[in-house]
Amino acid sequence: MVRKLFGTDGIRGVAGERPLDEATVSAFGCALGKDVQEHAGPGATVLIGMDTRESGQWIAESIAGGLRQHQVSSRFAGVITTPGVAYLTRSGEFAAGVMVSASHNPYEDNGIKVFAATGYKLPDDEELEIEHEIFRVLLQQPVPPEPLEADALLAPRYAGYLLSTLPARLDGMHVVIDSGNGSASRLAPELFRRAGARVTSIHDQPNGRNINLNCGALHVASLADRVIAEKADAGVAFDGDADRAIFVSSSGRVVNGDAVMLILARSLKQQGRLLGNLVVSTVMSNLGLELALERDGIRMLRTPVGDKYVLEEMVRVGASLGGEQSGHIIFREFATTGDGMLTALHAFSITRKMRMSLEELSSDMELFPQTLVNIRVKDRRKLEDLASVQDAILLAEKALDGGGRVLVRFSGTEPLARVMVEGRDPALVEKYSQSIAKAIEQEFQ
Repeated sequence: MVRKLFGTDGIRGVAGERPLDEATVSAFGCALGKDVQEHAGPGATVLIGMDTRESGQWIAESIAGGLRQHQVSSRFAGVITTPGVAYLTRSGEFAAGVMVSASHNPYEDNGIKVFAATGYKLPDDEELEIEHEIFRVLLQQPVPPEPLEADALLAPRYAGYLLSTLPARLDGMHVVIDSGNGSASRLAPELFRRAGARVTSIHDQPNGRNINLNCGALHVASLADRVIAEKADAGVAFDGDADRAIFVSSSGRVVNGDAVMLILARSLKQQGRLLGNLVVSTVMSNLGLELALERDGIRMLRTPVGDKYVLEEMVRVGASLGGEQSGHIIFREFATTGDGMLTALHAFSITRKMRMSLEELSSDMELFPQTLVNIRVKDRRKLEDLASVQDAILLAEKALDGGGRVLVRFSGTEPLARVMVEGRDPALVEKYSQSIAKAIEQEFQ
């Protein structure tokens, strides 16, 4: 059965509107409480964290109120990153973890991400069971929220853990950090200073409404400008909940998740820590990454979009490294989810050790021209049933003649259809990405 509330990264929507209205959020708390009670028994505790959106507090308190209905208590981490919640959840103190965040979305949106006691995101079938319970609870009287106060000791525990994984200090390195006015705003500058770096911190003054606003991992222009102006060694931008990171080299050039995976994979292989000589990525990763890895004797496996699916495949095949072009990088040795700050610590450590920039370390990766077009849609009819869309895709694939890829899918977190065309000829890539997008627009008018 198709899930109606959970997407590829939890429940997401406009805060205050279904499915993130107060009644549905408290019903989620009740449903999760029932699930936790069945697995861990009454008296269990659930960890709750949030990013910096103004809606985060009331959503967290509504969830806590629902949990209380099943004798499940809450412990509140306050503002923390998504990987911070995942790490603390698997510490053994918690039966589950909940992160209130809409990641890279604007402040009006919010979301709910759920972690099992293992620190892994819930499997689809368990999310579906919770959905069924939510709809049942919605027929009953809403429950009141539970006031929450943040435990100031939790976030520093997570930061200390990150430092413990660092292979070499960053002494003498100057980095610019763009926290996107999100979860990393306080944590990241302090973390990198403790690691030995000289830090210039930007976009670290959240006000509840400026998260991801022309800053962070999706908007790196100001970071690039600052890296150049400061003559810094590198820069990194996090998204709203800091589970992804996009880098800028000393020249101001953007270094995305594909390039970072190449750098990390080579380093891990050299150390004998790249299990199976495998890297797991998604269908969105550039063909250039696959070919560069292949030259180093490293095989790349692809999954559907979503770090959750990357991780599932990593577990299945026993891989130690995986990630997405968008900057989600997963080190299974250290984490159960993508972690932007962990990624940055290790990437910067490699540049320090090799005495080379991020750009130099990935310079041999020939990127194929790749265009991504987003089309807003009102519903999600099966694309394979739309003749004009399929005709446009077939024409593109015929023109690329095996020298590229076409990917058309719905976003798992937003009401968008996404068209990606990749190939050696940029003119063909642009032409056919637009023709497929136009066919989708006409079908969904």
